[in-house]
Amino acid sequence: MANLICDDLCMTFTNPQTGGKVEALKDINFTLKKGELLAVLGPSGCGKTTLLNMIAGFINPTGGYISLGGDVIKSPGVERGMVFQQGALFEWLTVAKNVDFGLRMKNTDKQESAELVEKWLDIVGLQGFGDTPTYQLSGGMQQRVALARCLVNNPDVILMDEPLGALDALTREKMQSLVLDLWKETGKTIMIITHSVEEALLLGERLFVMAPRPGRIHKEYNLPFAERGLTESLREIKQDSQFADVREEILTMIWNMEEEIMGRA
Repeated sequence: MANLICDDLCMTFTNPQTGGKVEALKDINFTLKKGELLAVLGPSGCGKTTLLNMIAGFINPTGGYISLGGDVIKSPGVERGMVFQQGALFEWLTVAKNVDFGLRMKNTDKQESAELVEKWLDIVGLQGFGDTPTYQLSGGMQQRVALARCLVNNPDVILMDEPLGALDALTREKMQSLVLDLWKETGKTIMIITHSVEEALLLGERLFVMAPRPGRIHKEYNLPFAERGLTESLREIKQDSQFADVREEILTMIWNMEEEIMGRA
């Protein structure tokens, strides 16, 4: 089982001008099992993106370790795919050329690459758009390209950093449904960072609420809404009394954290 494990994870940054130390993360411990969908939520400065970047291998922890399938993570790897808030696409290339970028880097057979690209474009709802210049696509369609580019490389873990944050409300809801469908169809392990409480509740089979100073897991939830979202309307789920109760609990929790940060508590 390719479990993702964070063990006593800590991250301390040094201010290059003052030499002062800032604890970005402290004592992060969790195991994300294969096929689980984890949402991470919390106020600004709680270390959400730092945690994701460490799992991606972009930065190394100053304490503890991260492992995937028993191998300690020390750098980026093909077994971890990343989807950013702003697609990070090559807008001057076609959709197909964006999606097969990783395959070309691995010198995958051209016929095999073409078949994989078509497969994933079909899955994310972009069939027929392979030859379209990426800059001509809407924001939602570009994020579909980013998802296809990630999935075509068959990573064990998909890391998503505010992937839907720049989209309008309707497109965001459609993309939330797509993420849930992909989770169900592929069985991939997914970790998604978001600032939206509603989105975290909808997409988080597991949900971490993080607290700052230093960044740590303040509370964990195990929720039914992601599984329900596979067969029910997301709008109906958001009207559910249980959903509303958990949403208000978390909003109050984060509000109190923000008040403490501002020195008003």
